[in-house]
Amino acid sequence: MAANNQNEQGKINIEVDAVIAEGQYSNLAIINHSVSEFVVDFVNIMPGNPVSKVKSRIILTPQHAKRLAKALADNVAKFENAHGVIKDYEQPPIPLNFGPTGQA
Repeated sequence: MAANNQNEQGKINIEVDAVIAEGQYSNLAIINHSVSEFVVDFVNIMPGNPVSKVKSRIILTPQHAKRLAKALADNVAKFENAHGVIKDYEQPPIPLNFGPTGQA
């Protein structure tokens, strides 16, 4: 799969191999930052499983993180205009001991 993002003069071909094109499911994003970078870890947490692994880590410059935030907000707005408001369900914070606990 390839996408052309610019005209013929400044042509950029972006290719996605089959494994990457399948995608990775995530239901948690953990974001940290320093002066020079933003680190976004995508995690898939499963109920009852006390251990979850980072499925993907993306490292961005602060400028690119800001552009990504704007692009994501723009796309959410477009989605909601086409399909209605996305409901944001309250979720309790994830406890540090996420998963089953033993009882005496």
